[in-house]
Amino acid sequence: MSTFDTIPQTKQEMLVEILLRLADDRLILGHRLSEWAGHGPELEEDLALANVALDMIGHASALYEYAARLENKPDEDHYAYFRDDIDFKNIALVELPKGDFAFTIAREFLFSSFSYFLYKELIETVEDEQFNGMLQKHFKEIKYHLRHSREWVLRHGDGTEESNRRIQDAFDELWMYTGEMFEMDEMSRIAAQNNLYVDVSNWKQEWKELINSTLEEATLTVPDYNQYMFSGARHGRHTEHLGFLLAQMQFLRRSYPDAEWK
Repeated sequence: MSTFDTIPQTKQEMLVEILLRLADDRLILGHRLSEWAGHGPELEEDLALANVALDMIGHASALYEYAARLENKPDEDHYAYFRDDIDFKNIALVELPKGDFAFTIAREFLFSSFSYFLYKELIETVEDEQFNGMLQKHFKEIKYHLRHSREWVLRHGDGTEESNRRIQDAFDELWMYTGEMFEMDEMSRIAAQNNLYVDVSNWKQEWKELINSTLEEATLTVPDYNQYMFSGARHGRHTEHLGFLLAQMQFLRRSYPDAEWK
């Protein structure tokens, strides 16, 4: 049974839920990006992907640390290494295998563009001082992630016949996972009413316009927004890929739970 079968009752519980959703998205995508270390198409891009991965894992660490303090957990490692896949609250988009470079860029662009609009509105809404401070700090790096991925979408789309085909295939494959970013379940709505989250439908049209204009500039075809959309990962219904990712990521920490860095 998922840990999210009951709605958090207090503002603190809702805040923890929001922190974990944001953190899980970034930890899992950061891990996927880290798989490119030493395998980038060129040295500069190898370093760029590594830096984006470090940014996302750093964002997750800060969010987990605050959640651990609110829940009286030992530290942020509890959330990263000692939960099972059903307890993770990330969207399915971030847990898919890394694919080729075009797939990685398309996913980074879709996620970073969503994060850009989300964080921009959260900063104007969230009243919790520490949470808002983290959002402002992370937002600066999210803007770079968006700029980096958008530039590569344009280079792929308006490049060679093969690069165009690869980035188009990537968007077509990823598209069914984009709807989950904009789902507003009951917890999200209540959290928004308490200034801990926002109604993402407020800027969904702006997000679409950014996606449409970028893909059109890259001479790519915008996939159908009305196609079937994957759903349920926030509530523990993940793809098969998350379990394999966690087995790799958590193995050492779970094997030696009392180990300490010296």
